Amino acid sequence: MKKKFKLEELDCANCAAKMEAAIRKIPGVNEANISFMAQKLTIDAEDERFDEILKEAQRCIDKVDDGCRILM
Repeated sequence: MKKKFKLEELDCANCAAKMEAAIRKIPGVNEANISFMAQKLTIDAEDERFDEILKEAQRCIDKVDDGCRILM
């Protein structure tokens, strides 16, 4: 399943690249992309684990920038 989410308070392109790399390492994630300019996150992941993967993605984001949030 592929879904797009708006990101709130993403501060820099370097942070976005670090977040993207960390999210791609989550088991069950096929692809992840963060657009700093558009402030968007796109995740392609296993349907049955998508909610769990999304929570783990937020934890990855928090490690890089604790002010950035995934908006549902």
